[in-house]
Amino acid sequence: MAVVRFHLVSQLGPKDVLGVLTDFGPSRAQAWPTIDADHFEVHDLGDTWAEVTEGTAAAWERARYEWEPSGDTVVVTTLDSKLFGAGGGWVFRMTPEDGGTRVDVELTREPSTVKGKMLAVLLPLVAPQSLRKSFAGPLQAK
Repeated sequence: MAVVRFHLVSQLGPKDVLGVLTDFGPSRAQAWPTIDADHFEVHDLGDTWAEVTEGTAAAWERARYEWEPSGDTVVVTTLDSKLFGAGGGWVFRMTPEDGGTRVDVELTREPSTVKGKMLAVLLPLVAPQSLRKSFAGPLQAK
């Protein structure tokens, strides 16, 4: 199992960060650099959860997002993934900070393939920087 932790500081307030993380409208593929329109599908959507497939041809995952509208946490459970299979996921925690929001991110991967196991070894070394960069735009990070 690979675990990656990092944080960033958004210029958005906590409710707005929550809104960006849980906006599954058609503009999601344009807003997030790691999602292309061909690999984005909303399978089901409720008031406090969504089941979606998102990513790219190289790395997609089907996941269940869960959150509370007035809460400070979004939990994403990986149901299936091209590289890692089921298990693991993401946790986003939002804390007000300096007129914006500190977003603590934890990524857990359960590799199921040889390629996934090799990537899992590298994730803690290379993922924090690249993930922070990919989240910076949509979350308006400083």
